[in-house]
Amino acid sequence: MSFFQNLWGSIFEPGTNPQLLIATHLSFTSLILVLVWLCYETRNVHFFALLTIAAILWALVTWFINELKHQPLRDNDQLAKDNGARAEEEQEDKKEKNTNNNKKANQESRTTGTTAAASSANTRRTKSRKT
Repeated sequence: MSFFQNLWGSIFEPGTNPQLLIATHLSFTSLILVLVWLCYETRNVHFFALLTIAAILWALVTWFINELKHQPLRDNDQLAKDNGARAEEEQEDKKEKNTNNNKKANQESRTTGTTAAASSANTRRTKSRKT
């Protein structure tokens, strides 16, 4: 197969492969060369800024690709197991929070119920005094 067929096939495969890395580096190299030429020809500060941004982006993409190489790839079954376990843990946490919130709400309603009755009695007294 040719380089471009391998590159197209790498899009549908997990991880990185050599064709994708070559295409990435070639793209950034040509971008940097064009920006260097534009900086030389125009001496415009905007092209210098774009050159700096492109160089930083190239370095970050290269770093990210290297970090991906160190991480093991998981298939869909493993991802589904992990997501199922997380979903169960989150449901248990929500249940615990709901029970804790209900307990707090009950305690607050008991204390505010007596203060609400006392405050309404106080407002009735003050209204009757004013009239």
